[in-house]
Amino acid sequence: MTVETADARNSPGPAIATICLGVLCLVFNDAMAKWLTAHYGPLHIVFWRNILAVPMIAAFIIATQGLPTIRTRHLAVHAARGFVMVLGSYAFFRGLATLPLAEATSLVFAAPIFITALSVPLLREHVGWRRWLAVCVGFAGVLVIVRPGAEAFQPASLFIVGTAFCYALFMISARWVGREENVWTMMFYVALFPLIYATPVVAMEWQPLALDHLPLFLGMAVFGSIGITLIGHAFRLAPAAIVAPFDYTALLWASLLGWLVWGELPDGWTYVGAAIIIASGVYIVLRETRMACK
Repeated sequence: MTVETADARNSPGPAIATICLGVLCLVFNDAMAKWLTAHYGPLHIVFWRNILAVPMIAAFIIATQGLPTIRTRHLAVHAARGFVMVLGSYAFFRGLATLPLAEATSLVFAAPIFITALSVPLLREHVGWRRWLAVCVGFAGVLVIVRPGAEAFQPASLFIVGTAFCYALFMISARWVGREENVWTMMFYVALFPLIYATPVVAMEWQPLALDHLPLFLGMAVFGSIGITLIGHAFRLAPAAIVAPFDYTALLWASLLGWLVWGELPDGWTYVGAAIIIASGVYIVLRETRMACK
């Protein structure tokens, strides 16, 4: 470990600031996507966002890391991860078109709970009874928000739950990429394969891009790429137990943007469910960190 890395881990302030800024960028990305769902289908949004993001990421990689960084020995894994990302994006944009931004954000918080549950069959990891209990509590929080069978139930919320599941698969699949793989290489293929998968569908259902929407798609490409990069970098600067809880600041920004732009005010049950999910997620992170230190 270098001196700089050790100092960064002993001073978590930069890591916390980094993840908070990254989360804010992703909320801006989601807000732009929500605005665009009124004009474009989910795969059209994926297509236009990524057709702008791929050249930007490639140019940055070539300029700063060199062309060989784009090469990979794990193309099949990247292709599978890209397909999962397309499914998650499709579900997210479908749900986001109907749900308040804060409610959609709250349901995505279920991803760490899915990660813990899926790590048993997919990674052969051992999960103790305390973390299983936290998983069950987290899913109870999801039910509080979704409220199946109640008058307030919105089927669109199931799309966002599906997004959380896909995101969990996406994060777990990162373990199947070799440790030698550069983070920039991974980012490039995360943008490239969804573009490849979305292109045939968009070609069959072609919808031209309105020029006044170009800044929003460009904003998604910029804020989405920067947000993912900053969040990943934050986890390198400090332990997950310190950084991960600040991922939940997304609810604050999503609530504020939803109110300012769309006048959305989710009901109290949304925040109750979000609090349960957040508490469960934080406990899982702390427990996993403690187990890793033993």
